[in-house]
Amino acid sequence: MPSSNAPAQHLPDSRYAYMRLLVTMLLLTVGSGGMYVVAVVLPSVQAEFGIDRAQASMPYTALLVGFGVGGIWMGRLADRFGVMWPLLLGALCLGVGYVFSGLSGGIWGFTLAQGLLVGFLGSSAAFGPLMADTTQWFVRRRGIAVALCASGNYIAGAVWPPIIQHFVEVAGWRQTLIGLGVFTTLAMGALALMLRARPPAHDAHGMVAAHGQVPSDRPFGLSPGKAQGLLCVAGVACCVAMSMPQVHIVAYCTDLGFGAARGAQMLSLMLACGVVSRLVSGVICDRIGGLRTLLLGAVLQCVALILFLPFDGMVPLFVVSAMFGLFQGGIVPSYAVIVREHFPPAEAGARIGTVLMATLLGMALGGWMSGKVFDLTGSYHAAFLNGIAWNLVTMGIAFGLLLRVKRLRPGGAVAQAAA
Repeated sequence: MPSSNAPAQHLPDSRYAYMRLLVTMLLLTVGSGGMYVVAVVLPSVQAEFGIDRAQASMPYTALLVGFGVGGIWMGRLADRFGVMWPLLLGALCLGVGYVFSGLSGGIWGFTLAQGLLVGFLGSSAAFGPLMADTTQWFVRRRGIAVALCASGNYIAGAVWPPIIQHFVEVAGWRQTLIGLGVFTTLAMGALALMLRARPPAHDAHGMVAAHGQVPSDRPFGLSPGKAQGLLCVAGVACCVAMSMPQVHIVAYCTDLGFGAARGAQMLSLMLACGVVSRLVSGVICDRIGGLRTLLLGAVLQCVALILFLPFDGMVPLFVVSAMFGLFQGGIVPSYAVIVREHFPPAEAGARIGTVLMATLLGMALGGWMSGKVFDLTGSYHAAFLNGIAWNLVTMGIAFGLLLRVKRLRPGGAVAQAAA
């Protein structure tokens, strides 16, 4: 139940909670744009520094590694001091990171700025901590609330690529990043000040999902460490697959002769459709649960990746990019809901941060790996096949965990006590 001394307007599912959700979406739109910005400037950075595609992909990998690892640290700061203070720190460091990236004299300086400032100290404050914070402010509609929160990340992907590409063409990538740094610090800092209130305390059992799943000290009939480990492997694998189109679609279109601008438009369309997917998946998640939503998203993502193989015309690629966005947008938010459904509520914040870190590490690994496969083969065809193989790992884990849940329920083949 809500804490007796909590202001009435600061209760779970209150009007304030929804206002806070809107601010959170705006913060994610601004704060998580780094992963899309670096994808757009990748061809320009590669050309200016005279490096190969794998080296040009390293800043993205460093950013995502920093993003993921920093999310755990920022989450602990949020647990102790409230989410506002990590966000203010992130706003400052993200802006400085963009400026230093724009002033860098080589790929290693650019990579360091992206990994340490943009990723570890910047964007990390605007993903995991805000996702975990959102789960604390909603009980009845946690699935759609988390989906709306996470959609801020994809709104960033829809908004920033065409804007960044325009300014890169007009002013150059260096001036674009410096200007973006100033804007980011001011915008995030102002929004962060609106999140002073701490999450309300509420009944640990109030988060039982509509489909009847109850948290357990043995999630899926496994030890908590083993269960979380499987979710982390699934998170890495699905995001290795997911990163292939998201990181390399601009470069892919450039190689096909369509130009970087067309690639930026495809990326924008892909992630705009991802926003729709996240909202629809949130509604579905409230009905069927996080684990089934994960399996559904992984299957559909695999279908979209397969469709990239036979088509390389501009119009078909626009269509497949839209399908990819529509199919995979609900995957990452489902992990936060899975943790809240199956693990003890007192552990949810730290475990959500850890699993989300795994998804970001998957994006980082996939971004670099796809570039390396391209360098080795001279084609993105093998990179798409690599993504499909990783995607099958996620499907297998999700299906296996779902079978365990069914077996452990009353009337299943195995009683939970026997597990």
